[in-house]
Amino acid sequence: MGRPAGWLKELTGRSAMISPGAPATRRSIEREFWRKIAEGVSSEDAADMVGVSPAVGSRWFRQGGGMSTIELTEPGGRYLSFSEREEIAILRAQDVGVREIARRLGRAPSTISRELRRNVATRGGMLEYRASVAQWKAELMARRPKTAKMVENPRLRDYVQDRLSGVIRGPSGVIVAGPVVPEWKGRRKSHRQDRRWSTAWSPEQISHRLLIDFPEDESMRISHEAIYQSLYIEGRGALKRELVTCLRTGRALRVPRARSRNKPQGHVTEDVVISERPAEAEDRAVPGHWEGDLIIGTGRSAIGTLVERSSRSTILVHLPRMEGWGEKPPVKSGPSLGGYGAAAMNAALRASMTTLPEQLRKTLTWDRGKELSSHAQFAFETGTRVFFADPHSPWQRPTNENTNGLLRQYFPKGTDLSRWTAEDLEAIALTVNNRPRKVLGWKTPAEVFTEQLQLLQQRGVASTG
Repeated sequence: MGRPAGWLKELTGRSAMISPGAPATRRSIEREFWRKIAEGVSSEDAADMVGVSPAVGSRWFRQGGGMSTIELTEPGGRYLSFSEREEIAILRAQDVGVREIARRLGRAPSTISRELRRNVATRGGMLEYRASVAQWKAELMARRPKTAKMVENPRLRDYVQDRLSGVIRGPSGVIVAGPVVPEWKGRRKSHRQDRRWSTAWSPEQISHRLLIDFPEDESMRISHEAIYQSLYIEGRGALKRELVTCLRTGRALRVPRARSRNKPQGHVTEDVVISERPAEAEDRAVPGHWEGDLIIGTGRSAIGTLVERSSRSTILVHLPRMEGWGEKPPVKSGPSLGGYGAAAMNAALRASMTTLPEQLRKTLTWDRGKELSSHAQFAFETGTRVFFADPHSPWQRPTNENTNGLLRQYFPKGTDLSRWTAEDLEAIALTVNNRPRKVLGWKTPAEVFTEQLQLLQQRGVASTG
């Protein structure tokens, strides 16, 4: 005869739920996964850390476009947690009453009663409380996705899409097609290949331009983050995923900010990233910590710059072109004749750094340039530990960047730097080092550096005595 219609709703107080399949992974696990992603961990490693398969982690990352699809903050205490639901299931199996369960958990009896009624497992018509099923049902009902703004407002969607992916027109209004590009396959832009020509406004430009074009129309408002989410998160908005090719970066997935930091690559291994640099180098109280970089000129000419973080004392490294420069064509994977290949750079830096006392050459922080790819040999020969700043992070070498700006007065961009001799560079370094600095209380770097040397000599004499 079967059960009468509506029996489940009458029994549980909730409409029958259409099963979406097997219970999904708990939201707490997903939150922990996205926290690991935010820390710069790969999707496979993050999945392994939270106890799911690498394939699941890759799918979460891809479906989210590289960004979290859920709120990372844990639900407040007003909601039952999974551990509380496990406790309820155990006590219920022991025939403990609702009020006693509520007392042990510190919850209201109505909360426990409602939980046992709404989130009970009903498969086969049998009412049985299971913590995993209860958690699944609670999280499923807690999801209240909103319709994306651009789905509800076609006018706004057309405006955004036209500024993002609209066609290119010449001064006469004729469409300029641009190059023919292959169909998008879900990957980031191709390296050294044609890209689609489009209007290509950034989401931030579109968002702020709406305020100017529609000052009185509040419906024509959208944040740049909402545009990014419509592009990257699967099923989130009205924009097609392939429109990510119209963004300047052309990324198919967003890259978590922390992933670009402290990331070993090529010659930069985990033990030489800037986060491993001794803490004493940060506050500039201890001398002997240096920052370095290259000043690049025309014709692959360059000058090395070394700046001591405490005294701001500068050393200019002469990098003459090697024999054969300009006389024969460059050889692929052959030695660099421009003067700042790995071997030439090591020799020049070693000659400069070994003129200093050992106590004043503790560390050297460089950018990610390949010219210091033989840093291990340099560290062995000089006793100076080498560390590399994060990619695109010049603020992690502020003293060197500031000094390079001062040096551009003498070595402007677009000039040949190979014409200057080692004596010329020494004269410029002497000039810069005898320039008073506000940060040094109007002392000169040369004066502060001399004080450091004298202090080291006094300590040496004291320890000998």
